[in-house]
Amino acid sequence: MNAVDFRTRFVFIACLLPASLVFAADEPQTILLPKPRMEGGKPLLQALKERKSVREFKADPLARPMLSDLLWAGFGVNRPENDHRTAPSTMNMQEIDVYVATADGLFVYDAKPHQLRLVASRDLRAKTTGQAELKQAPVALVLVADFARMAKAKPEQRETYAYIDAGFISQNIYLFCASEGLATVVHDLDRSALAPAMKLRPDQTIIIAQAVGYPK
Repeated sequence: MNAVDFRTRFVFIACLLPASLVFAADEPQTILLPKPRMEGGKPLLQALKERKSVREFKADPLARPMLSDLLWAGFGVNRPENDHRTAPSTMNMQEIDVYVATADGLFVYDAKPHQLRLVASRDLRAKTTGQAELKQAPVALVLVADFARMAKAKPEQRETYAYIDAGFISQNIYLFCASEGLATVVHDLDRSALAPAMKLRPDQTIIIAQAVGYPK
């Protein structure tokens, strides 16, 4: 097979793949997200009025632009000049990572380039919850604290700060879902079973999980 035939066959095969599985050519372990939409949506007070927990989901996957907007709203960069985020973090330590579990695998959100990095090619959504109805959600977000980034905080304060900061992110996600007509709910999980599957280091701790999808 000559080089031209190989390139033609490669392009043909790539076109057959789901969009979620087409990675950047120079970084085969990343998914480039569309530029997030930073305008529109429901007014804040209306989103607050409609904010609620929903536990029944359709299995339909989120479109790539919707996932992009969701992650940016949760903990994206809204001030590029200093890389500050849509949710506050104690002393700007930005110690919370947003992991994204879908049918295509487990990814971690990299906010500055606004992309997803592949962590595991397995579907780990079922491991994020013990509730059968939540396993139908197309997206399971797992908020993980990286204590290695918290050198500014006293050791005895780090866990408290991490839980507070994760709460800010979770509320951003709730409000985005209320604005866009999505369903979401936070829930606890078996951390000891999920952490090894996520390949977490000893200084990383799972804080909470949050299911997101279209309401059933």
